[in-house]
Amino acid sequence: MTPETIEHAMQALAKADPDIARALPLVGAPSPRVRDKGFAMFFSTIVSQQLSTEAARAIMGRVNTLLPELHAKAVIDTEGQALRDAGLSWRKIEYAKGLAEAELAGTFSADGLEHLSDEEVITTITALRGFGRWSAEIYLMFSLKRPDIFPADDLALRVALGRLKRMGDKPTPKQARQMVEQWAPWRSVGSLFLWHYYRGEPL
Repeated sequence: MTPETIEHAMQALAKADPDIARALPLVGAPSPRVRDKGFAMFFSTIVSQQLSTEAARAIMGRVNTLLPELHAKAVIDTEGQALRDAGLSWRKIEYAKGLAEAELAGTFSADGLEHLSDEEVITTITALRGFGRWSAEIYLMFSLKRPDIFPADDLALRVALGRLKRMGDKPTPKQARQMVEQWAPWRSVGSLFLWHYYRGEPL
C-alpha cells in the first residue's frame, strides 16, 4: 500500500467512523508496511514465533549462512541438527520441514497464494502445522497487500480498538470483527491505523 492509497483509505474510514475522524488529526495517518512474499517468508515466520525481533534476526542470519538459497529442497536436505545449531527449536524444525514437504509435494504453493481469494489463502496457510489465522492474515496484509484484512487475534489491535471506541476493556476477536465491519473495503488500512494509534495515542 502506497502513502497515497493509505491517505485515500483514511479519508474513507474517517467518513465511515466518527471515532477515526476524531483520532486521525491527533496521530496522523500510518506509514506503509511491506514484507517479502514466498517460501522464505514463511520460513522466517516460523523462526520469529514467540521470539523478540532481535533474537529472530540473529537466528535468520545463521540460517542464511547455512542456507544461502532458502528454498524447500534446501530445507529438506539440511540435517535437523544443523538447524538446531542455528537456533531453531525442534518444534520449529518440525514445522519448517513440514512446510518444505508441503511445498515440494505440491499441496502448498507459496507463490500460488496470490491467485487465491482472501479466505482461500487463510484456509491454505492454516492447513500448515505451525500457522494460525493471525499468521495468514498478516501474510495477506503485508506480503500480498490485500486491502480488506483485519487480524482480530492481534492483542495490540484490540487494545487500540477498545481505546479508540472508549470502551472499558478490549473487545474479543469476535466483537472486534463486528465493530470494524463498516471499515470495509479498507480494513487493512484501519488495522495499520490502530497499530499506529496504539503507539501514539494522545493522553
